[in-house]
Amino acid sequence: MNQILNLFGASLGLATALAAIAIWSPRALWIKVGALAITTLFVPVAYVSVIELLSRPKPVALEWSRANLAEAKVLGADLREGESIYLLLRVPEVDEPRFYMLPWDRKLAEQLQKAQREATQQGTDVRAKNLFRNGPERDQQPVFYARPQEARPPKSPPTYQPFVFESGTRPGGREGG
Repeated sequence: MNQILNLFGASLGLATALAAIAIWSPRALWIKVGALAITTLFVPVAYVSVIELLSRPKPVALEWSRANLAEAKVLGADLREGESIYLLLRVPEVDEPRFYMLPWDRKLAEQLQKAQREATQQGTDVRAKNLFRNGPERDQQPVFYARPQEARPPKSPPTYQPFVFESGTRPGGREGG
């Protein structure tokens, strides 16, 4: 959320700078008033458009900042046959889950369903690997897979406590002699 507010602040600053340039330039008064009015209208439109985007999935093709992301945890998925694949992902080093949209691909949909079944059977979760890459890298290996179960810790051999007998005593508390 902080990134959105920072980006909106930057766009507000740029709009203000453009308005200041328009106002201080040697133009007619009606042009200056028009530039100020356009800037005034730009601010709420930019804010509403940014806020509206919060609930929309981001197309994977537009995710250029995470193109080299090795792996992400799939929190949820919605398959719309012939339309798209919607994914809610937990991305490393990001606090909030991210919502993405893949174009419909039957092979990827089958991989995802298979990984979900395996993860349910094993009691693990589904992972996505090289999801943001296009081309042969993504086609060579499966994108979705069930994370394997973690190996159980090795068992340590049981420790035996030796029997300790005190010399000179018999069962029943009598001393021998």
